[in-house]
This record gives sequence, structure tokens and C-alpha cells, in this order.
Amino acid sequence: MAKMRKKGDLPRKNCLRCGLPFTWRKKWERDWDEVRYCSERCKRGGPAGGGAGGDQPGG
Repeated sequence: MAKMRKKGDLPRKNCLRCGLPFTWRKKWERDWDEVRYCSERCKRGGPAGGGAGGDQPGG
């Protein structure tokens, strides 16, 4: 059985889309090296360049 880790000791990455840091999750255990986005929403949005509503009308 694997040794338990404290939450503060988990690996971290920055999301390529929004730039926010996110930490390792159990569901990413097998493919952590390939994880690039913090959420499905960021993943669907594509690579960086989004941010605060750039081309949305009205505002």
C-alpha cells in the first residue's frame, strides 16, 4: 500500500488555459504527466489566450 501524503505535499501544475495552479488528483494518477488543464471547461476551451472575456459583446 502506498504511503499517505499531506495535501500540501502533492505535486502542482499550472493550467495552460487559465494559468491557475491545480494539484494532483487520484483520478489523474496514471496520466499525471499528460494532464495540462485544470478542468474539462479549460480543456474544451483550447490552449492559452482566453482570460477575461476578450471578444464577448456587451459589457
